[in-house]
Parts: sequence; structure tokens; C-alpha cells
Amino acid sequence: MIATTGSIGLAGGIGSGGAPGMTTSSAGFGVGSVGLQLGFVAIAAVLIIVTVWAAGAASRACGDSPATAGRRQRRVAMVALAWVAAVSTLAWTGVLAQWSMRPPPMILLFVAIVAGGWWIARSELGDRLARGLPLALLVGVQSFRMPLELVMHRAYTEGVMPEQMSYSGSNFDIVTGATALLLAAAIWRFAAVPRVVVLAWNLLGLALLVNILVIAMRSTPMFEAYGPDHVNTFVTRAPYVLLPTVMVLAAWAGHLVVLRALRRPPDPAAC
Repeated sequence: MIATTGSIGLAGGIGSGGAPGMTTSSAGFGVGSVGLQLGFVAIAAVLIIVTVWAAGAASRACGDSPATAGRRQRRVAMVALAWVAAVSTLAWTGVLAQWSMRPPPMILLFVAIVAGGWWIARSELGDRLARGLPLALLVGVQSFRMPLELVMHRAYTEGVMPEQMSYSGSNFDIVTGATALLLAAAIWRFAAVPRVVVLAWNLLGLALLVNILVIAMRSTPMFEAYGPDHVNTFVTRAPYVLLPTVMVLAAWAGHLVVLRALRRPPDPAAC
């Protein structure tokens, strides 16, 4: 078993076995270095900032007035901040770590993430993003999964996250991040990239996302599919709760928006 660490960090709460900001994890995993925790926070913050910017840019590209675009940006920002505050509170108070409850709160949160991503893609915001932003940008934003996988691997090496959720184990999502950059550059440089190529990449990205989600779910205390020494509980603590609630949500909704964009006319002016 990976030894429990005793350092001071950002992660904590009732569910981690001590006062907020202190160290121990009931699953035997440490809370990680401050640098690791800030890595998760930074990626989540960048995604939220990009989403708020994209909401306004797509709105203006589709002919909305500056006032309407500004209102949409403010709504997106307020909802995103409220969402982060809510899930962080659930993590800090230990609610998400109550695996003995039926159903466990973390499973309910996972269902909310799946439903929320679907709703975002099907909403007016999803429509504006799909019609108002260049396809290269919609693809390129998924490149955040490359630095995310590097941070996740660091979480494994620091004893915070079980191995199977990193690319040293069975998580190959870094491929999506790397290929997103290459494909986005190709679309930007050569507008005639066949849409079937983009569709194939998008389906690959979805498959790799589903793969890690299944691994993460099978690694929870409900299943312990990889053994009791490789249990996924770190996502119930702040700031690691941002992994499913911001990063996974962004990846899932982003793929659905790309699918929606691929159904629009090829003419970039057809918003």
C-alpha cells in the first residue's frame, strides 16, 4: 500500500481524515505537493476563462449584440463559479467521501456531470459555440488534456492517485491532447481537412475519455476492481474534485459540441 503522507497542502476536509489543509487520506494516499494541487487549479481556471471568452466570441460571431454577448459571458462565469464553489464545498466538508451511503454522493455527482455536459452541448450556449467558433478552435481546446495527463501522472508518482488512472497504467487520454494540437493546426492551415477525419478523431477522443471514466469508476471503493491498494478516492477531495467536475465536464461537452459543429454547413460564414 502507498504510505499516507503527512504534509500540509490545499486538500483536506472531513473526508480526508483531518482538518482542512491537513494531510491524511483514509484510502492510504497522500494529498500531494502544493505544486501538484496548484496544477489542477490552474488547468481548471484556464478552462473556465477560455469558456467565458468563447461564449462571448461565439455569440458575437453569430450576430448577437455586444450587450447580449456580454450578458451571456456573465451568466456563464457566474454559473461556472457557483458550480466550482458548490462541488468544492461538498469536497471540503467530506460529503463526497461518504461511500457507505447508497447511492454514494460521488456517483450522483458523476451522473450530474454526464447530464450537465449533454445539456451544455444541447443548449443555446452549445449552439453558439458550435456555429460561432472555428472548428480548429473547438478541436484545439481539447489539447488541455495533454498537460492534464502530465499533472495526473505527477499525482500518481506522488502517491495521490492510483497507477491505473495515469498513462503508466491504462489511461491513454494524452493521445487526445497531443492529436488535438496537430489536427487543429491542420484545420487552421488547410481548411479542406475532410470532416470524416475530424469525426474519427472526435470519436477516438470520446472513446479514450470513456475508457478513463470506466477505469476511475471501477477503481472506487464501490468496486475496488484493481485491489484495495489502488482505490480512487482522491477526486472526493479539493482541489482534485475539479478533475471530474471541470476537466472531464469540459472534455465531454467539448466533444459533443464538435459533433454538433460537424453537422453545420461547411461554409464558415453560415452561423
